[in-house]
Amino acid sequence: MKSYGLLLLATSASAFQTTTVSAVRSAPLQMAAASEAAADAAITPNAAIKVAANGMSLLKPIFAAEASLQAAVLGGLAKVDPDEVKAAIEFEKKANGVLIYTYGLSPFSSEALSILDKSGYPYKNIELGAEWFLLGGEESQTRVELGKAGDFGTSLPKIFVGGECVGGCAELVNLVEE
Repeated sequence: MKSYGLLLLATSASAFQTTTVSAVRSAPLQMAAASEAAADAAITPNAAIKVAANGMSLLKPIFAAEASLQAAVLGGLAKVDPDEVKAAIEFEKKANGVLIYTYGLSPFSSEALSILDKSGYPYKNIELGAEWFLLGGEESQTRVELGKAGDFGTSLPKIFVGGECVGGCAELVNLVEE
């Protein structure tokens, strides 16, 4: 995995744009003017979430099988076009310097959002649903397509910086701690 430091601190803040869309949280971050040292000191990942997030990687094959089945059934019933879903993801990756896909009830998503809030950069959050088992057809297909980005599985959150997937909560925590 490439080293992004603290979400590409070397990258100009102007590369990160926030877009407001209904049902999508876009958060301008509080610490944009803070120095790198102050930003590093302010971000302390939750230790319990960190351990649990790292452990979730062991379940990747199970989550991938479940996600594919869910997308096949629900996506099929809803007649979801995978190419349209893929195009929507690509559009969002290009339109947003920092992009995160989350579940509303996920502690891993909440932790990643907390870290991003403290990072100093604006980001766009797209909440697919409350949790994986509550997703509809399009959201299930989106989850499968997101799972194809890197070797990070189908679990959320899924974080993109500069259009590249940097992983999920565990990988974001590792980036912060570097």
